[in-house]
Amino acid sequence: MSDRIPRRPLSPARMEAFSDGVFSIAATLLVLDIALRPPGSPMEQVVRAWPAYLAYVISFLTISAAWIAHTAMTDRLALSDTLLVRINLMLLLVVAFLPFPTTLIAEGLSDTSGERVFATVYGLTLLTIHLLAYALDSYARHERLYTDGQTDDQLQSDRRTLVPTVIGYLVAILIGLVVPAVAVALYFALAVLLVVPFREIRHLVFRRA
Repeated sequence: MSDRIPRRPLSPARMEAFSDGVFSIAATLLVLDIALRPPGSPMEQVVRAWPAYLAYVISFLTISAAWIAHTAMTDRLALSDTLLVRINLMLLLVVAFLPFPTTLIAEGLSDTSGERVFATVYGLTLLTIHLLAYALDSYARHERLYTDGQTDDQLQSDRRTLVPTVIGYLVAILIGLVVPAVAVALYFALAVLLVVPFREIRHLVFRRA
């Protein structure tokens, strides 16, 4: 007799719909922290707000990368179960939390008194999002929840880049303990690499050449 707990199958449609809502709300909330603060002329205030612009772009790209990976996964799901839904909720919990450390890092770049702590919290949050997205895909593979046991190119690409991504974030977090501004620059570079399809762009350019 098997000791395995019976799995109750669930439709992935509701999980996908709820997840899309959380992703979109979290991305929208990021812009609310961009504000101009006197004193100074209007132009000076606009220029002085650059840390908020940078933090917004990094966080938006990170949410975008997570949403792309999440969409690739849910589009291939034949069914879901209660544990998959709970892992997904953990991912959404961290995604919804991201606007808070985004505000911290924007303030930290302007006020260096808490810069190291803010950069570390921010980096750990970004790293956790990617690890939970990987855990979600790994569980779906292990339990054979995908249609015909297949995965698409986006999922395969995400798995190939996981180790370099994790190493990149760990290195950035450690650097942030000493030079937080460099860590933020690395967070930005990682976010761009995860979203911009450089390989596809290169193939398209060479094919047209």
